[in-house]
Amino acid sequence: MSYSKQDIERRMEGALASLASEFAGLRTGRASVNLLDSIQVPAYGGVTPLSQVASVTVSDTRMLSVNVWDKTVVGAADRAIRDSGLGLNPVMDGQTLRIPIPPLNEERRVELTKIAGKYAEAARVAVRNVRRDGMDDLKKAEKDGEISEDRHRSLAEEVQKLTDMFVKRVDEALKAKEAEIMQV
Repeated sequence: MSYSKQDIERRMEGALASLASEFAGLRTGRASVNLLDSIQVPAYGGVTPLSQVASVTVSDTRMLSVNVWDKTVVGAADRAIRDSGLGLNPVMDGQTLRIPIPPLNEERRVELTKIAGKYAEAARVAVRNVRRDGMDDLKKAEKDGEISEDRHRSLAEEVQKLTDMFVKRVDEALKAKEAEIMQV
């Protein structure tokens, strides 16, 4: 039988982890080292994640410091951050880029909550897709005579409870992220 509660739970956890990383990239009014995770720097003949050419630290609630290890890459890192679409303008200080995090205006906050909602909906869809796969496995197992109708029903209830629990966790994560974004 291909049904595995552990596999379903693992895949649903994966959807939640993916949501958490999406949320980490959403800018709130506060500095966060995760804010620059998605930035790719053209360096060494290719495109490299910023985290592989520099260390990112939070100086205070509204300032990030990016210490670029190789001085030949500082300009490229500066351009990559400026062109990232995050609305950040680094200030060069030798091999360190100081990035002030501007406060968000109300319009941008509303926009970010909509984006967070889209991320959460994608996570809910992913959880439901895992549920569908689990239910399909159970139907096949019952059809092939591997499990009885009663066993199928009880396992299907188990899958539904897992789905409900994970959708609730997605909703809670969204609510927390929205509160964080709207906090002035």
